[in-house]
Amino acid sequence: MDEPAHRPPPDPDDAARRSLARHKLFATGLLVAMAALTVASYALPATFAGAVLQAAAKAGFVGGIADWFAVTALFRHPLGLPIPHTAIIPAQKERLGRALGRFVGNHVFTEAEVRRTLGQLDLAGIFSRVFADPEAMAPAARALAGMLPKLLATVEDGRARKTLARLIPRLVGGPAAGRVMARALRTLVEGGRHQDVFGFILGKLKLVMADREEALRRAIEERVREQGGKLVGWALGASIARRVLTQVNAELDKMEDDGSELRAAFDEWMRREITRMEEDPARAAEIGRAVRQVVAHDTVQAWVWDIWSRLRLALEADATRPSGHTVAFLAGALGNLGTLLESDPGARARVQRVVEGIIVGVLPAAQARVSGFIAAVVGNWDAATITEKLELRVGSDLQYVRVNGTLVGFLVGGVLYAVLRALFGPVAF
Repeated sequence: MDEPAHRPPPDPDDAARRSLARHKLFATGLLVAMAALTVASYALPATFAGAVLQAAAKAGFVGGIADWFAVTALFRHPLGLPIPHTAIIPAQKERLGRALGRFVGNHVFTEAEVRRTLGQLDLAGIFSRVFADPEAMAPAARALAGMLPKLLATVEDGRARKTLARLIPRLVGGPAAGRVMARALRTLVEGGRHQDVFGFILGKLKLVMADREEALRRAIEERVREQGGKLVGWALGASIARRVLTQVNAELDKMEDDGSELRAAFDEWMRREITRMEEDPARAAEIGRAVRQVVAHDTVQAWVWDIWSRLRLALEADATRPSGHTVAFLAGALGNLGTLLESDPGARARVQRVVEGIIVGVLPAAQARVSGFIAAVVGNWDAATITEKLELRVGSDLQYVRVNGTLVGFLVGGVLYAVLRALFGPVAF
């Protein structure tokens, strides 16, 4: 069985070609009709009407020829003759491309037009619908997770590490650090969790004292011996040490009671310090400086980078799994963003402003690129291509220029001859 013959793709300009051919045929037919009428008018009797018809036919023919020449000269040399200032478009295609590019860049892609178009798009609505679609966000979440190892690797760069080492203390130890810490501590106190922390520290302190009781006893005995002499140390050192440790343990046991005075004093002190951090700028700044010094310490930074290294390895391993926690987290975050944009008018307005600002910010560079792109495309077209493309787009309308020139010449020629004949008698025309 023979294979079907390969059919060429349909010509997208076929309709334009046929329309141009019809209009050309009509305009040329009218011009031929004027030429025939001019010749036929010489066979008519020498009457006023015949003379007017002859003058009108001549003027219509001349007008048609002139407009045919003008229209043809835009695209090619009339009759193939290299007449100066003809074939204008092929000869000036580079300049035409530059002019077209400047027009599009400066008068189409204007800031006002771009803002008007973006305002009609409802960008926040588009984003919210896309983010709220789990099927659409799953590939995006996987793509973001795939980028995460490279992003994390850049942080390990020496310059980035040094920059973060200088930046983090400033961020966490700025003037607002005291207020941030005050809010965190107030939440802790309002929930009673500060007493749990106090109890935890107290328990650890008792364990340390129990483990180090013998060493503490010897230290107290040595201190008594230094202050009171060897005799006093020998007679009372052990007794004093025993009494001190017993009293300290008794006080620690009292603190375990939730209603103890020390716990109440601790609670009062915490609330007072929180209020100072919230209301006293000097105290807040002092806390900020303290935090900055702690975070900037080499030991703390080494500890932070050790935690970061462990966390980075875990994140990189998890990011490679399509069903990992990282992908699920990113998909959920994008979905939450879509919900936020859908329900929060303020967030929608901010997204609209941010996108508009970004696009308007890059608009000058985009205008130059669009202008250069159009100029390059038009300039690289060969003469035959640009001539054909432009003629197919405007050629049909230009045939009406020929038709109008022929008809207007016919009417003006007849009227002009009649007026001259009425004023001066028989005249040559």
